[in-house]
Amino acid sequence: MNTVHQVQREDNQLLVITHVLQLLTFVTGFGGLIVPLVIWLTKKDEIIDLDEHGKKIVNFQLSMIVYSIVAIPLLFILVGFVIYFAIGILALVFPIVNAVNASNNKPIYYPLSIQFVK
Repeated sequence: MNTVHQVQREDNQLLVITHVLQLLTFVTGFGGLIVPLVIWLTKKDEIIDLDEHGKKIVNFQLSMIVYSIVAIPLLFILVGFVIYFAIGILALVFPIVNAVNASNNKPIYYPLSIQFVK
């Protein structure tokens, strides 16, 4: 019987990069979800903690998309502008904070994340 056991390795750099790549949304409009999603799906079994980090990143990005869609009709009563501003701040600050936390082996946290992926 031939079984292949894949040994997970630690790679804090890839964890940090995965968090920082969420900022692609500010450049491309959508890359902040796609690129971390691809890294998570392809490397989650190889890198220690990448599965946990990837799920939190994907949940956060999907949550920000949902909140952005919900805010569209609220633009007519000006509340939507405040919501978009808050989403922008969250989407800018928390990937950076969590990249720093990942590099220092500290817990990561993304507020207001809906658990799409468990």
